[in-house]
Amino acid sequence: MKTISPSQPVVYVPGHHKRPPHELSWVILSDFDGTISRQDVTDTLIDAFGNERCRELESRWEAGEIGSRECMAGQIAELRASPAELDACIDSISLDPDFADFVGDAKTRGLEVRILSDGLDRAIHRLLHQHDLAHLQVTANKLSYRGQGRWHLDFPYADPDCRKRSGHCKCMQLERCQQAGEHVLYIGDGSSDFCVSGEADMIFAKDKLLSYCQQHHLYHHAIHGFAAARALLDQALSLHRERRA
Repeated sequence: MKTISPSQPVVYVPGHHKRPPHELSWVILSDFDGTISRQDVTDTLIDAFGNERCRELESRWEAGEIGSRECMAGQIAELRASPAELDACIDSISLDPDFADFVGDAKTRGLEVRILSDGLDRAIHRLLHQHDLAHLQVTANKLSYRGQGRWHLDFPYADPDCRKRSGHCKCMQLERCQQAGEHVLYIGDGSSDFCVSGEADMIFAKDKLLSYCQQHHLYHHAIHGFAAARALLDQALSLHRERRA
């Protein structure tokens, strides 16, 4: 995909936000797969330990026949790997090299970074630990080992009324933040971020999410990674305050 400059003009839609105009605290919510990680964790594991049934489920999800919850539950059930084999595969996944510095920048500004993922908690916690980021709050689907090379996926953050039939209803998590009196800066890249982007106070978007925001005229900043997010953070927050004043 064509690289988008962080200096690209911001799209702002008057009246899009429903929040009261007074100043509230901010929290940063970020997707993981393809946003923080450079590779999609589930896709990487399927390539290593999956089968044709996994690819059939993916095709059905892409066609809109099933939601991500049903797709991922079926795919994970098809994986065959020991914990050591699975972890070794996870270890091959790299993170955006500027993510840790972005977290540090946010901390110096009094901003907490939390991870919302429709992916696998085991992989996220393992990769964060390797990069000294184990302190970050993570909400994600729960991966557990059932023995004999078999795995199971639970969805503790699912919502039966979720329009996308996602494993993790990110909209519900965002709503809880806003009800607690927090403005939300959301960072994402893909289809699991579409619904939540329509509710966030500000969006840093890349790849598929960037196209979605442009098509639906959502208030956003275009990024190609966390280097751009670092460069934009102060400017974006200041611009938001000016527009809400």
